[in-house]
Amino acid sequence: MTAIVAAVRAPIVANRRLIAAVTFVAFGLIDILIFGLFSHKGDATFAFSLFGAKVTVPSLHVPARPVTYALGIASVLIGVARATVTESKLLKRLSIAAVLLFFVLAMLLWSDTGSWADGIPINVITLMQGTLAASIPLILGALAGCMGERSGVINIAIEGQLLLGAFTAAVVASAVGVLWLGLLSGSLAGGLIGAMLALFAIRFLVDQIILGVVINLLISGLTGYLYDRLLVPDANTYNNASTFSTVKIPVLGDIPVIGPIFFDSTIFLYITYAAIILVQVGLFSTRWGLRVRAVGEHPSAADTVGINVLGIRYRNLILGGMLAGIGGAYLTIGSVGTFSKDMSSGLGYIALAAMIFGRWTPLGATLAALLFGFTTALGSFLGSITVPISPFILGMAPYVATIIAVAGLVGRVRAPAADGKPYLRE
Repeated sequence: MTAIVAAVRAPIVANRRLIAAVTFVAFGLIDILIFGLFSHKGDATFAFSLFGAKVTVPSLHVPARPVTYALGIASVLIGVARATVTESKLLKRLSIAAVLLFFVLAMLLWSDTGSWADGIPINVITLMQGTLAASIPLILGALAGCMGERSGVINIAIEGQLLLGAFTAAVVASAVGVLWLGLLSGSLAGGLIGAMLALFAIRFLVDQIILGVVINLLISGLTGYLYDRLLVPDANTYNNASTFSTVKIPVLGDIPVIGPIFFDSTIFLYITYAAIILVQVGLFSTRWGLRVRAVGEHPSAADTVGINVLGIRYRNLILGGMLAGIGGAYLTIGSVGTFSKDMSSGLGYIALAAMIFGRWTPLGATLAALLFGFTTALGSFLGSITVPISPFILGMAPYVATIIAVAGLVGRVRAPAADGKPYLRE
């Protein structure tokens, strides 16, 4: 039996290596034949300061065509090496990251030297600010997923938690006129969905995947109905909230490059920082986290030593839902101030993919969410300078990145052993 498994596994590994090598070479050829050949002569400009900054950093001027060629050749060589040399896991991941980075840089060099750019430099600060802004609901949703699945319950309902959080925050903030009440209500709305998920999944043993999809459809229909019946006829009263202003942290906000990106934003970004730290430290460095992970791996063993398995699952789903509700509130009172139908637009499912890509760890899920957020920000930037790429293709970028990440880059991952399995005390 061992010999049979080894014989089957060898072609699979070889095929994966060949597919990866061909993909790397394809990316390199795109860099050379499209971004290189069609780059205009001249330099691309990367700006590292915002207008009016106290301390400015000189812009970087890069000869677009030669550098693009070099990036493409490097990707081709990495692909050839992947096909011929056996690499460690670390080198495989670094090669993937390098090829993707080279592709993005080549695209930026091509876009900034085109006639459509009209001399507009690539402002790295603005691009990174957009990345963080787009990542906030994804990170909070992914953290909600981590908390639920580490305790053994699959949370497909992140989409519904984001959507109801956005709706509730907009309505309450508009009607009452207090943004903090809107934020609190949005968080509680997400927690309510978490409680609903917990009740049906834990108490009534409903299939967790089907349950999550049904909850998402329920919230989509409910918010859409209330939008038509309540928000549209009386938008000034129920759908006209203000938004949180940016809060610049003294001293840190004035650090060149880093300050404007990480320390000059709305309260939602700082809440996200705190959530990442609390969930990461809580799950892996506290007694509570040890119990949660024990429940997610072997609930019967945890029960025998006195751990309340069902209680931990209830609490984690509700707390995770509250985090996702804050992410939903960001979509309205953190950015545009108004609610629109299905405005979460699949962000909950991308957050779920980020959690899987991050291997069910808060830090890994955060990095994956930042990757997806970057694709959104990059699409917005390219659309702002009207590159000759269809806006529909640019809009698909985050979802394509999700498919590539989960299907092609994650590889073999192991969820918590009891994830998705109802627990019944014997």
